[in-house]
This record gives sequence, structure tokens and C-alpha cells, in this order.
Amino acid sequence: MAVLVGLAACLVGPAPAAQAAVPASPAVTYTNPVAEKRADPHIFKHTDGYYYFTATVPEYDRIVLRRATTIQGLSTAQEVTIWTKHTSGVMGAHIWAPEIHFIDGKWYVYFAAGATNDVWAIRMYVLEGTGANPLTATWTEKGQIRTQWESFSLDATTFVVNGVRYLAWAQRDPSVNNNTDLYLAKMDTPWSITGTPVMLSRPTYSWETVGYKVNEGPAVIQRGGKVFMSYSASATDSNYCLGLLSASASADLLNAANWTKSPTPVFTSNAATGQYGPGHNSFTVSEDGKSDVLVYHDRNYRDITGDPLKDPNRRTRVQKLYWKADGTPDFGIPVADGVTPQRFSSYNFADRFIRHWEYRARIEAGVSPLADSQFRVVTGLTGSGTVSLESTNFPGYYLRHKNQEVWLERNDGSAQFKADASFHRRAGLADSAGASYESYNLAGRYIRHYAYLLYVQTPSTATDRADATFYAQ
Repeated sequence: MAVLVGLAACLVGPAPAAQAAVPASPAVTYTNPVAEKRADPHIFKHTDGYYYFTATVPEYDRIVLRRATTIQGLSTAQEVTIWTKHTSGVMGAHIWAPEIHFIDGKWYVYFAAGATNDVWAIRMYVLEGTGANPLTATWTEKGQIRTQWESFSLDATTFVVNGVRYLAWAQRDPSVNNNTDLYLAKMDTPWSITGTPVMLSRPTYSWETVGYKVNEGPAVIQRGGKVFMSYSASATDSNYCLGLLSASASADLLNAANWTKSPTPVFTSNAATGQYGPGHNSFTVSEDGKSDVLVYHDRNYRDITGDPLKDPNRRTRVQKLYWKADGTPDFGIPVADGVTPQRFSSYNFADRFIRHWEYRARIEAGVSPLADSQFRVVTGLTGSGTVSLESTNFPGYYLRHKNQEVWLERNDGSAQFKADASFHRRAGLADSAGASYESYNLAGRYIRHYAYLLYVQTPSTATDRADATFYAQ
């Protein structure tokens, strides 16, 4: 103990910062998957307090809706079929990727469909619903959304920027050897566009052209005066991934030059977490409205037998979407099934988060990759009454103390490891809105940062207590 005290005295730590404010976006956790055998998910939070959920069903024959007051509640909510494919002609096959929106007092569902005489004659269609609850509304067909060509088109989504409503979608240019590009146009009604569409993105990068040359499934989120459009690329197997476009909300969105395309994908398969082919996403918000939530589908296995379109096992999943200091979204990685992870910011250094770096635990700002600073709070390895903090990108690895230092190590199953990796979660020692983590087997010692590294020590001063307090985000 005397050696440790001497070591601490020799370390030159940073001067304590001012107290951090309670985070504007506190932690939210969900349990994945939210829905089995539901692909291309869309979750819409309405002003009536309900979340409305729709997705592609593997039979490709109908449009379904669920609603619940919580995102997790959608898992067990009653599912209602609001529309069934036609028995002949158009809208008679391949019913894909429905989205539900509320526009000018009515409900609208956008979807894609083929025809009974040509299942690949995929076009975009719209349903209009009248009634407060779309599960019981009266639905009418508003017909096909007509675009510049009569060609393969799908994945319509709609959004408003500065009072102007836009439609974004994927379509095949008949003159180009691509599958689909992304297009944008203004809307004059909820079921029609006006003016000349502009092409925003064409699959040219290697990660956009695996199996097929695909840009599809656009989804829009806005923040800080910027418009971000995620989209899906490549074949719908384990190569499926998300790309990202961005533009200033004050720019002319119908000028393709005003959009910037990320040269690398922003969300991809992850073997460590067992998630493959994440894509066709949408965005929603948490129950308290303070966190953005990424909604997407994937599979929990890599290899598919036969045509991926005939594999029914894409699942709907959700996880918190984080934001970088530069105002751009950080998608992180598709997290493991089960409870979603959290991040832990320092009480007295608000921009610094607990992370692992070469397996040593520390606090740091601007963490990249994001997953280095994400941990699943699970039942303690010693049992109920304690918690353990499991790494997101190294499943099976936990924060544990060793010689009073905190490290990330693989659970070896020993009683010693379980004890060292278990903590009592206490109200924050410096702020009860935060949390402090007391060692299970070294009572009175808490995880705290010193010189930006994490230790377990006995806090005795106000600075110690501040260093041992963290906010979940």
C-alpha cells in the first residue's frame, strides 16, 4: 500500500476540471433483436406517444404494422396486416421495404412492389391512411410514384428541410450498367414528385459493388444545420453495409455538388460481435427524446445457402447513435445480441470517456473507434447485486482490477477474475445523478481516473470523489 501511495504522489496528474454538466443525451439500453424475420425496418415516433413499426416480411406478400409506447415494446406488440398484395397485375409480388410517415394529418406508407407477370418490375407505391391509429385506419391506394424513367425503383423515403418536402429513393438508370443509384426530388403531394430529380450517389467504390452495384435504402437524419443521408450498398449478404452522404441544410439539396460522400463505409459486418450484413436502416429517437437511435437489420451468421433474398432470417435491431465532436454521426459497430452498450464520461472531464487502449483502461476524448469506449453493463460475474463491464468490440473481455490498475482482460472463468471484474454500482460520489463503481473484493475502493489512467483506489478528497464519478451515455 505504501508503494502505491508513493506512486500516486509521484504521478503528475492534470488539474481538476470544473464539474461536468449532466449529459444532454443520457444512456439508453435495449435488448436485441427487436424483431425476428423482419428486414428493412422503419420505426416512426408519433406525437401520440406511440412508436409505429413496419418492415419487410420474408413472404414478401403484405404490409404489417406494430405499435408500442416504447421501442422495446415493439418486440411483443400485436402485429396487424394493413394491406395484402394484389392477386394479379401490379403490386402483386415482392412487397418490399415499407415506411410509415404522418403528413398533413394523414398516414402514408411507401413501399416497393413487383407485378405478377414480372416480379422484377419493381416500382414505388403509396398507401394513404385516414384515422388516428394507422393499425385501424382506412387505407387507400394512391398509386405509383412516377419518376424520370419507368425502371427498377424502390426504397422511397420522405423528409422535410427548411419547410420543403423531399423524396429520396433508389433507381436504375437504363443507360448505365448499375443496379441502382440514389435520387432526390421535391414533392408536390405525398404521392408525387415535381421537377427534375437529381442523382446524389452512384456505386463506384469497391465496397459499394460487391456482388451487385448498389446504392439503396436512403434514410435521413438532421442535426446541427447538416443533413445526413445514410444508404445501403453491395449485395444483401454479409457484404451489405452503410455509406453516408452529407450536406448543409442551407444549401441547395438538389445540386449534387453540395453533397459530400464518405469514401469508406460507416457501418459494416463485425465478426467479433457476430453481426453480418447490417443495412437498410432508419432513424428514430429514444423514449425521452434525448438520444438518436439507429434502426437496421442484419443476420447473426455470415454464410448463406442459396439466394440471400430467399433467406428469411434478417432481424430488426436497434442501438444508440452517437455524434462526433465535429458534428458527424458515429455509427460504431453492430453490437452483439442482448443488451446494448453504454459509454461512461468523466464527471470532471466531460469530453473524456472510459476506453481501453492496448488493454489498459483510461479516459480519453475523441475516442476512435467508438467501440473502444462502449461497454455492456451486465449482471456481475460474481452474481446479482454486482455489475460487470463487458467490452463491446471484445466480447468476453471485461474491465477488471489488477494491482489496483484497471485493465481489459478475457474472462478466464476463475473465481479471482470474477471477483476482480465485479463492482457495486453506487450513486455518484460527486453527483448522485452519476455513478461510481466500488470494487467487489476491495471494499471501499472505487474505479477512478488519475493522470487519465484508471485505478481502483479509496477516495478521500473531493477531487478523488470527482475522479470516481461517471455519467452513462
